[in-house]
Amino acid sequence: MVEGKKNGSTSSSSRASSLKYISLCVLVVQNAAMVLSSRWSRTVPGDMYMSTTAVVCAEVTKLLTCLVILGVEHRAGLIPFLWHHLVVQYVDCLKLAVPALLYTAQNNLLFVAIGNLDAATFQVTYQLKILTTALFSVILLRKSLRSLQWFALVLLFCGVSIVQVQQQQQKSNQSDNNSNQSSSPAQNQLVGLGAVLVGCLSSGFAGVYFEKILKGTQASVWLRNVQLGLFGTVLGLFGMAMKDGSAVVDKGFFFGYSLLVWSVIAQQAFGGLLVAIVVKYADNILKGFATSLAIVLSCVASIFLFDFHLSFKFGVGTALVILAVYLYSLPSREETAVLPSSNQKSSEASG
Repeated sequence: MVEGKKNGSTSSSSRASSLKYISLCVLVVQNAAMVLSSRWSRTVPGDMYMSTTAVVCAEVTKLLTCLVILGVEHRAGLIPFLWHHLVVQYVDCLKLAVPALLYTAQNNLLFVAIGNLDAATFQVTYQLKILTTALFSVILLRKSLRSLQWFALVLLFCGVSIVQVQQQQQKSNQSDNNSNQSSSPAQNQLVGLGAVLVGCLSSGFAGVYFEKILKGTQASVWLRNVQLGLFGTVLGLFGMAMKDGSAVVDKGFFFGYSLLVWSVIAQQAFGGLLVAIVVKYADNILKGFATSLAIVLSCVASIFLFDFHLSFKFGVGTALVILAVYLYSLPSREETAVLPSSNQKSSEASG
């Protein structure tokens, strides 16, 4: 009886471990594909769609997908289930308003930062979200990181920064060759740095807070995404009205939409669901490593798609990212010592 329970727990833990690494690998590919397709959708000739409407569509798509999954799970009991978790337990539902508001604030802060910093400075400082995520994981989730893992996080920060700066320098060189701008709007570097630092703190806290909610309750990932999607849709509509309200009224909500744009929206919605699964079965730090690898992968793919040129800086940055992933995944001495002893005990018990 005891042995059966042990076998059941072992199989469930191995299943969760497999799901963790599968979801991380899929996240790497999905992030890289979304970056490439998003870039492609913004460079093809024709009418340009409004990004704020695409954000709303992605949130609605994610929300409807989760509702369909919950409908399959609960069938006739879906309405009472949603009423209980969205209305009766409204306090629990309101917890998801925190990350939704923080993500919205983060996006607005990044627009302020981009407007007040040069591209290279913004790209480097924005990678501090890797370290703020680790910091909040230690504070909120009581996660313990070894010194080697902290070193790996710093290496990851350096590697991604080098890759991003090199990529941005190529974009700047291309824009300098194609246009002659005599003047640029005034920038306040202090305001820009403050905005990007607060944005990094907001990103780290929101991600870890969402992870804590997912892992701290019995509610499914699909229910949590419905709750998050409700707030995300409302905030997305608010942002659309503030930024592109007059343009939507004049041109229409779906102005500039094509099959490629709908593909980007579908990828973005799928990415949102995938992130929730990764956070549920892995953590935000591993998610950061996955998105960093996706940046490198998208840059490599850009060589063939967008005439991207490799450089020594890109090689160094890529090497640092790969080294960081390897160092972070190394088992501790205690873990390597436990494995032989546990194998020895199991062989003695079977003998």
